[in-house]
Amino acid sequence: MSGELVVLVNPAARGGRTLRHLDPVLRRLRGGGRPVSVIVGTSADDALARAREAVAAGPDALVAFGGDGLVHLAVQAVAGTPVPLGIVPAGTGNDIADALGIPRRDVLAAASIVADGRVRVVDAARVGPSEWFAGVLACGFDSRVNERANAMTWPPGMARYLLALVEELRSFTPIPFRITLDEGEVVEREAMLVAVANTRSYGAGMRVCPDASPDDGLLDVLVLGAVPKADFLRTFPRVYRGSHVTHPAVSVRRASTVTLEAPDVVAYADGERIGQAPVTCAVEPGALRVIVPR
Repeated sequence: MSGELVVLVNPAARGGRTLRHLDPVLRRLRGGGRPVSVIVGTSADDALARAREAVAAGPDALVAFGGDGLVHLAVQAVAGTPVPLGIVPAGTGNDIADALGIPRRDVLAAASIVADGRVRVVDAARVGPSEWFAGVLACGFDSRVNERANAMTWPPGMARYLLALVEELRSFTPIPFRITLDEGEVVEREAMLVAVANTRSYGAGMRVCPDASPDDGLLDVLVLGAVPKADFLRTFPRVYRGSHVTHPAVSVRRASTVTLEAPDVVAYADGERIGQAPVTCAVEPGALRVIVPR
């Protein structure tokens, strides 16, 4: 790769603390005189419009310098196009990068991969008519925690998420889901949460669907059925190892199309708010080209 790289920057990633790494990353990407331009939008909509304009010009890659939220935004611009996505993880979770073998805590190593790596063709998923996601769509307890955390102004970072989790658990009751898979298989079940996964983890390392593969043409659908809160608290930490899938209340299926229906539930994908259920997710095999290690 020797043509132009367009770097999409989230200046608020990790509270702005990672911006000190931007100049070294740009120097690494510009090694050998390679042209590099930078996009910093005034808003998410503005950043996406600029990213799409840049992609239409046919650069060698659109590079997301930020976390999963920025990767999600970049995917909206490159999915279904021949322009590869580069990822320099500079956020809190960086789960999509991790699933693709990109170091989640070393921005210079990630920049070297963008400069010298190979292109891997992977799947992406559509949710609704126009939104894409590359990682995990969550619906249920975890998305309600996200809603609660996003409405809080304190504490910062993951501490806010953990506080929101504790507060949500106090009032949470299992949700009646109707899940339709592919050609009409219907699952009706009260559940704590449902996750639809193209990659294995979300939420800074929670391996909700540990066997999900981003290039198998399928989505992993995990359902955690209704369990007592004490059992949920014992089971939940196991998600960081992926061992929760052996719990008797957990089931995992695979499908190319998934529709989730549930009352008063908001879906989040790649940590970004999608909207109220019902939602339909459909995998698009090979829709995304990503620069990964050689």
